[in-house]
Amino acid sequence: MEKNKRFSFVACAVIVVLILLDQILKIWVKTHMTLGENIPLLGNWFNLCFVENPGMAFGLSFGQNIGKLMLTLLRIVLVVFLCWYMHRLIKRDKMDWPVLITFSLIIAGALGNILDCMFYGLVFNESTALAVASMFPEGGGYAPFLYGRVVDMIYVRLFPIPENFPLWGGTYFFPAIFNFADSCVTVGVALVIIFNKRIFKEEPKEIEN
Repeated sequence: MEKNKRFSFVACAVIVVLILLDQILKIWVKTHMTLGENIPLLGNWFNLCFVENPGMAFGLSFGQNIGKLMLTLLRIVLVVFLCWYMHRLIKRDKMDWPVLITFSLIIAGALGNILDCMFYGLVFNESTALAVASMFPEGGGYAPFLYGRVVDMIYVRLFPIPENFPLWGGTYFFPAIFNFADSCVTVGVALVIIFNKRIFKEEPKEIEN
């Protein structure tokens, strides 16, 4: 039982810390940068570039208002399922540290972007290319509940792609702008692939007499 409590505490602590880091960065960007502003951090290959994403991760989008609502609800269902499955593994003494970190990363990342969709439209006014947004504006936010836009800011330009390369020629490798929450989900999914046998291990079958 003591081990199970320790797993639960660490999972909650990791999730809360990751969400705080994600939200602190997003709020700073939202209230200090204009839309489209770019701040080089490490030469020309690592930048803070403020964009807002109305849909999925890495700047992708799906549909308009209905598509955004469906994606937000899908994220919520995913988080509920992962929390339930993680609790089930802990309760049945099937949890270990790699699996715990894997689930915590995905849950924290999904929740970080869910919070943007749920509340950013209510607590911020519109970001523009000329002015930064402010929190709790007198005229109200820019969007209703569940329709806020996700704040993205991490732009990594590793190396240029040759002009004659199909589709992406003339751009940089991995041109998507993403956020800390997206990174958590990506690392978590990679760990799912690595530790899939630990996560989805089969229950031992009882031998019939």
